[in-house]
Amino acid sequence: MDEEKPTSLFARRLLVVTVTLTALWLILPLLVIVPISFSGENSFAFPPRTWTLQRYVDLAQPMWIGALINSLVIASLVAVGASFLGTLTSFAITRSTSRLIVIVRALVLAPQVVPIIIVGLGIYLVFLRLDLNGSYVGFVLAHTVLALPFVVIPVAATLQTFDRDLERASASLGAGPIATFIQVTFPIIRPALLSGTFLAFLSSFDELVLALFLQSPSLVTLPVLLYRRMTDTIDPTVAAVATIQLLFVTTCMIIALFLQRRKDSNDQAPAAET
Repeated sequence: MDEEKPTSLFARRLLVVTVTLTALWLILPLLVIVPISFSGENSFAFPPRTWTLQRYVDLAQPMWIGALINSLVIASLVAVGASFLGTLTSFAITRSTSRLIVIVRALVLAPQVVPIIIVGLGIYLVFLRLDLNGSYVGFVLAHTVLALPFVVIPVAATLQTFDRDLERASASLGAGPIATFIQVTFPIIRPALLSGTFLAFLSSFDELVLALFLQSPSLVTLPVLLYRRMTDTIDPTVAAVATIQLLFVTTCMIIALFLQRRKDSNDQAPAAET
């Protein structure tokens, strides 16, 4: 026992050091972007020698506002569509006894396995015949295909561990299928569904490769505009956009963690009273 304790302590310290270094490796590049967004020079030099808020003022230009609105509209529609279709697919995968369900699972998860450039080229060629390139419908359909696994994976995992006796008990008390789903099933899968919907929104909002295939002069998303400004010119305004995105995602994560802790504390309170 005395020999195991130093080994266990060393392993724990090694794990802490490894995790800390990995976190710093991932976070430090993001922290460099923030000061550059306040740079007064037309370059990405770090650290900045002059400071200004002009980069954030430039974001009020129509091209940035239009690209942001396009990305928000598309991502919102994708999140709603992926959550609805993903929930139905999850029920089919976990509760169907058909042998074809294996094929359905493979098709749903394929976008996470097949290289995105191949998926983008295939969708582009199909949509070209259907005249869907450069349209909201085309963007939403294509992004939903990519976002579907983000909903299916967590919801299906929750349904696989779900105690179906709760549904049977609800049915035995006279509740119909819809009432059983709303009052019994949905509250259990809700955390997984919300997390999947949030990831689907982010995946659509940040998608670049598909957007490059589907873009048109009249429909440009924010990632495409950022890519153009990075490759065609040297524009520190992209650092301001990246800073706002970083702040938005961080805020959403903090709110999600706060709500989850609040829910856990509320769930533990009745148990403590009993």
